[in-house]
Amino acid sequence: MDTEDVAAALDALGHGARLEIFRALVRAGDPGLSVAEVQQRLGGMPRSTLAHHLQKLVAARLVTQQKVGASVVTRANFEVMRTVVGYLADECCVEQAVSSAARGNVA
Repeated sequence: MDTEDVAAALDALGHGARLEIFRALVRAGDPGLSVAEVQQRLGGMPRSTLAHHLQKLVAARLVTQQKVGASVVTRANFEVMRTVVGYLADECCVEQAVSSAARGNVA
C-alpha cells in the first residue's frame, strides 16, 4: 500500500460509526458477520446508513463482502489492517534510535 491507500483507510476509519463497524468485524474474526448481524451489534443502525458506511470501508479495502445464499457476509480485511498498522508502527522511534546511536559514537 502506498501513502494514499493508507490515508484512504485511515479516513474511512475516521468516522465513529465506521470505526465501530470495523471493530465488530475484527472481533468476529475470519467468519465475518452478515449485514444483519452487524446491524444488530450496532444497536439497530438503519440499514441504509449501515450500507453507506460499509461501502466506504469496502472502497478503502478494509472490508470485503461476499454473497452467501440470501445473506451478504462482511469480513475485516486483516491483511490491509496489518499493513495500515504497520505503516504507522514500522518506523516508530527510528529517529530517536539514530540520534541515540550518534550520541553514543561521539562520547
